[in-house]
Amino acid sequence: MIEGPALWLFIAALGLGTFGLRFVFLGLIGDRPLPAWLLRHLRYTAVAVLPGLVAPLVVWPAATGGTLDAPRMAAALVTLSIGYFMRNVILAISAGALTLFAGLALLG
Repeated sequence: MIEGPALWLFIAALGLGTFGLRFVFLGLIGDRPLPAWLLRHLRYTAVAVLPGLVAPLVVWPAATGGTLDAPRMAAALVTLSIGYFMRNVILAISAGALTLFAGLALLG
């Protein structure tokens, strides 16, 4: 564990790094139009990041000690299916949450 001044130095460095990344896009090029190829790639940022955040919670959930279980897999498949076929994010998330709650209630 980092203690004392080293911790605050680390936090300050992370803050400066975060500010620098945001400043590049907002401060330096925020008032200029971005090229079409860059805008096309930026549209897929959330699509690339969200599965990386959710997949470990489905495949290795802490609630089960890291073992795969049916309710979480069913919820992930329902969410993915509804999101893909219906193209409605809110409906997909809601259906996945309901599937998870129902699966946990039925299967434990």
